[in-house]
Amino acid sequence: MTRVRLLRFLSFTSALFVIGSFATLMGFVFYHGAPVLDLELFFGDTAPIDAITGARPVWDGIWPAFAGTLYLIGLTMALSLIPGIGCGIYLARYAIGRKKEVLSLAVDLLASVPSIVMGLFGFVLILSLRRTFAPDATTCISLAAFCLALLVTPSLVVITRSSIEGLPASLVLTGTSLGFTEHQLLRHVLIPAAGKGILGGIMLAMGRAAEDTAVIMLTGAVANSGLPAGLDSKFEALPFHIFYTAAQYVDQNELLRGFGASMVLLILSAGLLCSASRLQRAMEKRWEGVK
Repeated sequence: MTRVRLLRFLSFTSALFVIGSFATLMGFVFYHGAPVLDLELFFGDTAPIDAITGARPVWDGIWPAFAGTLYLIGLTMALSLIPGIGCGIYLARYAIGRKKEVLSLAVDLLASVPSIVMGLFGFVLILSLRRTFAPDATTCISLAAFCLALLVTPSLVVITRSSIEGLPASLVLTGTSLGFTEHQLLRHVLIPAAGKGILGGIMLAMGRAAEDTAVIMLTGAVANSGLPAGLDSKFEALPFHIFYTAAQYVDQNELLRGFGASMVLLILSAGLLCSASRLQRAMEKRWEGVK
């Protein structure tokens, strides 16, 4: 009985520690960032409509970094969704024996690569291209998205695979008994039933793409570049903006604006989480009869 009480006490204490740490971190950021969270933080002295449409540049606001972050997330997911989910389906349904072992090992090794190493890989890749058949190649948002896609793809693979393999065997047996082909079984039964887990993986991948700093530092993120002009352009991003402000601030007001940018990044991440949760609930409601 004493051991049970001790275990319960330790569990409760651990839960309080996690909640307290989260509340302390959020309170610290919001305390410093909330006072400067206004239109001026985003657009400076530029009219919001002019900044959003790109009619006038924004030099003293975080709008270019905010827009660049959204652009980077979208491009990263466009590059990683199909390979990540497709490879997860292949491992769960088609790969067998030695092929499955080798591919699983490759995914695990790719997942273990530190982000700074991935950023260095992107930087060296550009140097190699410049020395060979692309002398004008340079770091840009496409390179950053490609390297981020390599970082987030393993999580999509693992979660897609585990979501499908974790489904009840009765789903496969029922679909087969109804005469479904493998394609029909995947499309109409397995993927919808595993949708919650797959969307969870997408949510994690988007969060990783939004917050990573090491990769974008070496692959195209700069200060005061304005809105992304194209796939081959330099760009700003909130994580790099926060890092640059913390390293280069000259007065207290500039540091507070860095806290404001941190708060915006937290709100953006929370928005992604909420959107993914709503998608999960919608998919569960649509396919609740599958399970």
